[in-house]
Amino acid sequence: MNQPNADLTPGAALKTRVCIAGGGPAGIMLGLLLSRAGIDVVVLEKHADFFRDFRGDTVHPSTLNLIDQLGLREAFDRIEQTLLPRLDAVVNGVRIHAIEFSSLPGPNRAIALMPQWDLLKLLADEAARSPHFDLRMNAEVVDVVRSDGRVTGVLARTADGLLQVDAELTVAADGRDSTVRKALKLPERTFGVPVDVTWFRLDRPAEPLPDTLGYLSSSGFVITIPRPDYLQCGLLIAKGSFASLQNDGLEAFRERIARAAPRLKDVAQGLREWDQIKLLSVQISRLDTWSVPGALCIGDAAHAMSPVFGVGINYAVQDAVATANLLTPVFRGDVSPASIDAATRAVQQRRERPTALMQRIQRSVHRALGKGAGVRLLHNPPTPVERTVLRVVIPIIRPIAARVVGYGFRPETISPAIMTDAREAPAPN
Repeated sequence: MNQPNADLTPGAALKTRVCIAGGGPAGIMLGLLLSRAGIDVVVLEKHADFFRDFRGDTVHPSTLNLIDQLGLREAFDRIEQTLLPRLDAVVNGVRIHAIEFSSLPGPNRAIALMPQWDLLKLLADEAARSPHFDLRMNAEVVDVVRSDGRVTGVLARTADGLLQVDAELTVAADGRDSTVRKALKLPERTFGVPVDVTWFRLDRPAEPLPDTLGYLSSSGFVITIPRPDYLQCGLLIAKGSFASLQNDGLEAFRERIARAAPRLKDVAQGLREWDQIKLLSVQISRLDTWSVPGALCIGDAAHAMSPVFGVGINYAVQDAVATANLLTPVFRGDVSPASIDAATRAVQQRRERPTALMQRIQRSVHRALGKGAGVRLLHNPPTPVERTVLRVVIPIIRPIAARVVGYGFRPETISPAIMTDAREAPAPN
């Protein structure tokens, strides 16, 4: 066996069919689907729990359809959430109903906003019902293991020491800073994005505020994600300017929010220290090659998405579904290293183009928004030409936008082979 890092000496060891690095949406969903199909899987998550704030919260209709298909809708609906049947934006004081999901096929015609940790716990609890699912928290993957040029597992640091997991396939679902991807030395194509986002919570204003996902004007752009008890907000800033922003002081930061979104002026006073404000470095990137013999990257490990339209969770989940659909017949049949590698290449062939198309749209939006200092896209009151666009063009675009944002360019459906009870499935070779 050729270990990439001689300083890492394995302690305990276990063997499984598929090892997944990362317990985010892609990793947990893939683990759930494979275990439901009767395939042994180990998921390694470096954190002690799923409770981490300032992550994506949007569950789109494509993912809601999968929740229904898994029979988890009743449990999903018990989680506190906000349903948005349309996405509104206030552009220079003019409210625009930009996207309406009512044109989509039922029953899911809205975006659900819920903390990501609640979604992950729901999926993990369901997966834990299977004897084929093994989730290890506090297990940080630090390297891959190779043998004869093939990835044969990973090394993970745990509270009990170093753990070696041997697997027929290793899946990197450990995010945009993926340790596994770095160990595999896969080339990454990065597309320049001129902004970062500062994330923070604000109380809801005393005067009821219609659900609004963003305020855009010549003074700036503020994202406002409605949650039941507060607003999860983001202020766009020029990339790399966070230190300068801090030097200007909190009062200047609050004033910048108030200029971009006047309705938030009073509640912005609740920001009293910089610890309340987190920086999200916006990235758009994509691997040229998603797999090597014995290993595959999916989700953010394969393609980092911008926060534009909040599609990150949903593209990660669709990667997981496509991967499970392609791997299940392989592991239930005459499995071989060659058949596994063919399936992993097929994942990229299926998911790369829809990902690239969405990233192209995100890059176009970023070019229109500039560096976050603000842009005037609409006059108040609108000019005659702008009124024509609002009354004629936007209604034509709405159903197209709903389809693209709500479903993506290639929504996935869970294969009937996975939905078949594992006890009825053919025994693996």
